[in-house]
Amino acid sequence: MAYVDLVVLIVLLVFVIIYSKRFQTYIFGFGMIDILFRILNIINGFIPVKEIRTFIDTYVPSSVPGVINAYTNGIFNTILIWVYVVIMAIFLYYVIRIFVKRKKF
Repeated sequence: MAYVDLVVLIVLLVFVIIYSKRFQTYIFGFGMIDILFRILNIINGFIPVKEIRTFIDTYVPSSVPGVINAYTNGIFNTILIWVYVVIMAIFLYYVIRIFVKRKKF
C-alpha cells in the first residue's frame, strides 16, 4: 500500500480529464481535488472514530504538494511544485473573476 495516495490522486485527475471539456474545468477540477484533500485531513484531526481516521490516513493524501514531495526529488520536484503553483494561481484567477462578475459585494 505504498503508492495508495499517488493512485488516488491519479484516478481523480483522470476522472477530471475525462469529464472536462474546457481548460477552465481542468483547473477547477485540480483545485477542487487539492481542497478536498486538505479539508479531509483537517477533519481527520477532529474525528474521534479510529476506523475513519485510519481510512483517511491510508487512502487520502495530505495535499497535491504532499504527493509530489513524497515521490519526487531534485529538479523534477521543483518543476512539479512550480507547475502546481501556476495551476493554483490560474485557479485563483478564475475564482476571483467569477466573484467579481457577480458584483454582489
